[in-house]
Amino acid sequence: METTEPEHDSIPFYPNLFRIELYVTIGLMVIVLIVGMLGQMHPVGLGEPADPLSTPAHIKPEWYFLALYQAIKFVPKTAGVLLPILGMLLVMLWPFIDRRPDTSRRARWIRAGIVTMFFIVISGLTVWGALS
Repeated sequence: METTEPEHDSIPFYPNLFRIELYVTIGLMVIVLIVGMLGQMHPVGLGEPADPLSTPAHIKPEWYFLALYQAIKFVPKTAGVLLPILGMLLVMLWPFIDRRPDTSRRARWIRAGIVTMFFIVISGLTVWGALS
């Protein structure tokens, strides 16, 4: 019995499909060059250029930076930048600094009070920054 293999209607990749891909690539590059040259000849401006030395009064950060934004108004700029960084470093390194076992209920209550006050201050500064 003879076995016949089914004939496949296929197009070889090289040179046929390769040539098509080359034409598409050249066409896209021409379009990109045309758009780029049009953009250089007729630039679109949205308004005045940005001035890094004057911040408009209506600019506010996103909600998660409002507490820092409000705190910077009350401390010098160097402290306003360094204090949050030092605070984050302290929080990250605290488990390595304090290695004593925690057995006192009083110490737990003191830490809980400090954390509660911290969240109240952060929440207050966030609300104040949103309303100012």
